[in-house]
Amino acid sequence: MTTTPSDPPPGAPADAPPIAPAQASAALGAGRERRLHPLSWLFVLLAQLRSFALPLIALLVFGRGGDSWEFLGMFAAGALTLVAVIQYYTYRFRIDASELVIRSGLVSRNVRHLPLARIQNVALRRNLLHRAFGVAEVKLESAVGGVSAEAQMRVLSMADAAALETLVRASRDDAPADADIEAEAAPQGETLLELPLIELIKLGLTSNRGLVLGAAGFGVFSQMDSSGFGNLVGDTARGLFGYAAGLHLGLLQWLVVVPLLALALVAALRLVSVALTVLQFHGFRLGELDSRLSVEAGLLTRIRSNAALRKIQHWTLRESWLLRLFARRSLKVETAAMQAMNETQGLSDLAPIAPPAVIDALLARWLPWLRLDALQWQPLHPGAWRRIAFWPVLVSIALCVPLCWRIGAWGLLPLLTVPWWLYRAHRIARASGWAVTDRVLAWRSGWLDRRVSFAEIAKLQGLQLTQSPFDRRRGMASLSADTAGASPFGHRLDLHYLPESDARALYAQLAPQIARSALRW
Repeated sequence: MTTTPSDPPPGAPADAPPIAPAQASAALGAGRERRLHPLSWLFVLLAQLRSFALPLIALLVFGRGGDSWEFLGMFAAGALTLVAVIQYYTYRFRIDASELVIRSGLVSRNVRHLPLARIQNVALRRNLLHRAFGVAEVKLESAVGGVSAEAQMRVLSMADAAALETLVRASRDDAPADADIEAEAAPQGETLLELPLIELIKLGLTSNRGLVLGAAGFGVFSQMDSSGFGNLVGDTARGLFGYAAGLHLGLLQWLVVVPLLALALVAALRLVSVALTVLQFHGFRLGELDSRLSVEAGLLTRIRSNAALRKIQHWTLRESWLLRLFARRSLKVETAAMQAMNETQGLSDLAPIAPPAVIDALLARWLPWLRLDALQWQPLHPGAWRRIAFWPVLVSIALCVPLCWRIGAWGLLPLLTVPWWLYRAHRIARASGWAVTDRVLAWRSGWLDRRVSFAEIAKLQGLQLTQSPFDRRRGMASLSADTAGASPFGHRLDLHYLPESDARALYAQLAPQIARSALRW
């Protein structure tokens, strides 16, 4: 981890030197339409083939031989190649005075006008093949996305990608004048955070990527051939149980072997998590140039994204119990850019793992007016623990009914988890809380996995007060605050189980402020 100046700046590709906006506009052929890189059709074809990779693998593994399958495969490959070539010849882009104009389509023709100042993020993606040909896939994200990125250019040369990034950076509201940028032909960026291999290993050990990958793989293979997969699992299980029965182990030996096998499985999953983490975050670099942040990472596929600091809408600090074992935290953000469905925002993990002092220093640099340790945290409703424990306890009790019917009194074993659920609910309720100042709204939750999220009140987009019948009976209410580009899977500003009086007072305080505030994207 370092905070020393670096060259080239975080906003420029490693193998393309920074240029001035006038030069960038000339390099992109300002005022005239251009095609993408001549090899664009190849990368479009490869992207389409990735979509069909899983069915093709299933066909090869479970399909039966025959010339008809080979003919269909050749026909599909030819059709995809033709589509890729047509996309290349029908895709045009043009740089006008202050906007990017994109024309695409053969039968259904589309023309998109993208003001450069409205572009929130420029994301570059480069895998090994991209690097071999000196090109990059460019995605332009804005605050009015949808199921796809605002614009996706597959692919541009590195020189064109650098020129486009320069134009976007120069067009933002707080950019210096062109003359100033012209005078600074090679601006210096500052590296704020780098992650060595040992930090990536710690990050992998604290993540569940291996478990998620294993569960996803199990689900995929189970859908390929349900009967064949079921037979495979059944035969494997019977073989293992038969082998175990042949060992003639006693109870004490089983008490030793089973935990060891469980530990071996956990260790294997953690090793997979470490490998996936290294692939994703190798060479991680967080940089800043002219109040614009840039994140670059990746071993095989290198991805770089950048966005203006002022466009960050939502901040989240996380401390899981594993991160606390290594004395580490993580920092994630959300910008106003809307990314494609099933994809994460490019500029998300500002600090995947770092010591608390480093993250505190970064926050002090970017938000000098904010002091999280000085916030006056307010507790939840005294009965919040009952609401937290309600569903887990109900499920434990409900499980006893079918189990008792099947195995008798042993079916009451799930009741042993009830004290744990009650204890857990007390700890979560005690650890959760909310805080508000004249500039920021903050929410913390979690006991083993602690998270603190906050957002500037001026950047809140919506406010919702909700009460369920259980809440009304207990005198509780929940308040949810929304920001632009919010992910439904992140740690939201959902203030649950507040005293009703506090929730209504907070709503009355924030609603007029949000109504008066101009949208800050």
